[in-house]
Amino acid sequence: MSDNFDWPVGNNEAKERLGERYGIHNIKNIKSISRFSSLHLDTKISASHAKPLSNADPVVVPIYHSSTYRFKTVNQFNEPNHGSNFVYRRCGNPTTENVEVVINEIEGGAGSLLYNSGLAAISAVFLEFLNSGSHLISMSPIYSGTSSFINETLKRFGVEVTFVDVEKEEDFADAVEKAIRPNTKLIYFETIANPTMAVPDVLGTLEVAKKHNIRTCIDATFSSPYNIQPLKLGADISLHSCSKYIGGHTDVIAGVVTVAHYEDWKKLKLQQLTTGSSLSPYDAALLTRGLKTLALRVDRISENAQKTAEYLESHPKIDHVYYPGLPSHPQHKYAKQVMKQFSGMIAFDVGTAENAINLVENLKLIIHAVSLGGTESLIEHPLSMSHGKQLLRDADGPTVAPGLLRFSVGIENVEDIIGDLKKALDQL
Repeated sequence: MSDNFDWPVGNNEAKERLGERYGIHNIKNIKSISRFSSLHLDTKISASHAKPLSNADPVVVPIYHSSTYRFKTVNQFNEPNHGSNFVYRRCGNPTTENVEVVINEIEGGAGSLLYNSGLAAISAVFLEFLNSGSHLISMSPIYSGTSSFINETLKRFGVEVTFVDVEKEEDFADAVEKAIRPNTKLIYFETIANPTMAVPDVLGTLEVAKKHNIRTCIDATFSSPYNIQPLKLGADISLHSCSKYIGGHTDVIAGVVTVAHYEDWKKLKLQQLTTGSSLSPYDAALLTRGLKTLALRVDRISENAQKTAEYLESHPKIDHVYYPGLPSHPQHKYAKQVMKQFSGMIAFDVGTAENAINLVENLKLIIHAVSLGGTESLIEHPLSMSHGKQLLRDADGPTVAPGLLRFSVGIENVEDIIGDLKKALDQL
């Protein structure tokens, strides 16, 4: 590079704020010049920071880790359109807001809010839209954390709950309608049941809810927001554990709620201010990274999962395979109605807990771990792990088949995924 290239020297914002200017100083500014210059060194260190150049426009939104924000005037706090989200980091953060904007664009909502976990997002919705004496209709089976929150917290505070079993009810939407009471305030269900992969009649259930003017909330984590956007189908609230497909790299814990109506967003935003459940900018930056490849990853994962499910279904040592993309899936028609692809979650039954445990312990490429939606393939035995009694503590709740395995397909070459399964199955 030419020696004549003029590299700009960084400017100290504190000097300008206190009146001192760079270059030739006007004699009229002598008092303000001496103001910064006369500060003690420790004060200069505390007050100084670089002033960004006007043409500094980063491609990636930076991590704004400041816990608080400057105000130029006292009245600025109450001025309309000031953007008063940026007062204190718990109230709002530019890094976090960037992710909320992107997810809201995907979902087609009135606004999104990020939370410090998927379960924080779920519990925020329940706590905001249910009161003592309210009635909740929930799909069953569901994520163990959601189930425990309903049974251990909501019931304790006087919320009435009816579970509708998506596996046993041939007409899920009709069963939901029959469960409605005068005090029913919320209908909650997942697009794909955790861990059994059962699929509810999404469109039929939303139609029932609209008919009775009841708010709906859909957890679409297993599908990913790339494969389904519940708000566009008529849901009021869509939520995700961002730890899964949105983050996509098994390195962040986060959740998001997106709503169809701005009034609901305002209610949840005010609640978030008082509960302190917002996401840190560091985690939000990881979600920014993950969202950039969401479509690429989910396309690859969905393709891999379809081929893997077809292989598993043909294997003589497997009793049942549950994948929404298989025509043999009991609710395949409902999945086809609402999903672009069928995502990466497969459940399959090898008959006994002993067979299930032996299989996962003989896998070498596929990792034995909970969670899902990352680039790597993960497998777990729900009865021993995610849906065991230590996490699913309701004695009256649904039981998981002892031989059932929950499999999150990754982005590896599908031949290698199938090869690892074949070798482990050969040892049963």
